[in-house]
Amino acid sequence: MKRVWIILAVVAVAAYVGGRNSSVRPRPAVEVGAEQASDSNDAVAAAFGEHRSHVQVRGAGQVSRLLPDDNDGSRHQRFILRMASGQTLLIAHNIDLAARVDDLQVGDTVEFNGEYDWDPRGGVIHWTHHDPLARHASGWLRHDGRSYQ
Repeated sequence: MKRVWIILAVVAVAAYVGGRNSSVRPRPAVEVGAEQASDSNDAVAAAFGEHRSHVQVRGAGQVSRLLPDDNDGSRHQRFILRMASGQTLLIAHNIDLAARVDDLQVGDTVEFNGEYDWDPRGGVIHWTHHDPLARHASGWLRHDGRSYQ
């Protein structure tokens, strides 16, 4: 019986240590070549119309509102994008894993690649960063020729 408790304790410690990744640091912004902003947000519109969530999407929109950072748990830079269709999206960009989008202003165009989750106000885009555990598709944001991932 004592041996079983020792094995359980070792497994618990290994799971705890393996699940923590204290060496994860935000990646710096990376320069990228100028790319035309995507004017096709069909996948986002379809996911919104069908009330779907957990959909990897790519699109672009204009910043219509800057929101305060969400500092509850993982820190997120938050802002609202308005797409050409009029649909709005909350962008929740994890700034514990990726660099903050520099000099973001209302009216700026931002491209995104991330996971869409439905909500009645238009939806939320998150996972706009790399996954340090390589379990999820990596996403990104692009603003003024720079990529944030």
